[in-house]
Amino acid sequence: MSKEQLLIVDDEEVNRAILNMMFNSDYEILEASNGEQAIEQIEKSENLCLILLDVIMPVMDGFGVLEYMEKNELIDKIPVILITSMTPQESEEKAYTYRVADVMRKPFEPNIVKRRAKNIIELYQSKKNMELRLKEQEQQILKQEKKIRDSNEFMIDALSSVVEFRSVETGDHIKRIKYFTRIIAKYMAKYFPKYGLTQTHIDQIARAAALHDIGKIGIPDAILLKPGRLTPEEFEIMKTHTTIGCGILESFKNTYTDEFYQYCYDICRYHHERWDGNGYPDRLVGDEIPISAQIVSIADVYDALVSDRVYKSAYSNSIAYEMILNGECGQFAPDVIECFELAREDFFNIVEVIKMFDFT
Repeated sequence: MSKEQLLIVDDEEVNRAILNMMFNSDYEILEASNGEQAIEQIEKSENLCLILLDVIMPVMDGFGVLEYMEKNELIDKIPVILITSMTPQESEEKAYTYRVADVMRKPFEPNIVKRRAKNIIELYQSKKNMELRLKEQEQQILKQEKKIRDSNEFMIDALSSVVEFRSVETGDHIKRIKYFTRIIAKYMAKYFPKYGLTQTHIDQIARAAALHDIGKIGIPDAILLKPGRLTPEEFEIMKTHTTIGCGILESFKNTYTDEFYQYCYDICRYHHERWDGNGYPDRLVGDEIPISAQIVSIADVYDALVSDRVYKSAYSNSIAYEMILNGECGQFAPDVIECFELAREDFFNIVEVIKMFDFT
């Protein structure tokens, strides 16, 4: 294993010789007689553990070297001991503004220089080792978070697939809901920043959208799969899928982050609420409805209109759009409607847009 490198920068050869003799048994010694030579050594060296730097030198002084190191963000990586014949008032205040590790006066006592240098090298090495350990721990945490996220995704897809199979809807229903949700949320983030939707929020809302109908697991087949119009009594039972879903999600509460769980809960419970208060289960009005549920609500209605269901054939994209904009499917928030209109071309070209976004 190669020795660590120590750079001695001093225009006086005798000083370099003394310092060389002090450290050459423990370190590979590099020398420079002015600031420019010092920078050359710094640039080509990969294992520097300390720089012993004179201040007053020809061509470029020690402060010029410190300016270079500051500019290139090297001060925190390579410790510097400034060795100077200047008075403390002249040198120390300026030196410490560059965050040097220590300042020593000439003529110096060799043993003191050696002891201080050793302490500083060990201190910086400890700091470097701690930073490496923290980085390793951060990587481990990120890997663990990804593992948990992948596990959650599998659980979400598994649960939502159960609903799809029971309701005889196409296998692409969940993908489309996530797609439509993501598109509208992106427009909301762009044109209505007041909602504070970041890319992370958009990703979480799109993932949570997959569980919007999880409560249909608890609806009897005779109602869920009925090919005709539901009776008022049957519709009341169907409406309970929102609260049933919340009960199911409650059992997974500790599996998800608080923010993601809240998105799942809000979307599951409130995606049938309407802006004018004529939705269910809580008849919320206006902004009482969480924005995540508002977005998924219109995405769900659009997908229901353009898809074949046991009780109806699919409408065309254009007719579905007009039905929603004309209020035939309930009243939606003006901001959401505006983004829905902006997304018209994206929705019509679903195949191309799915390629643009990653739902995994």
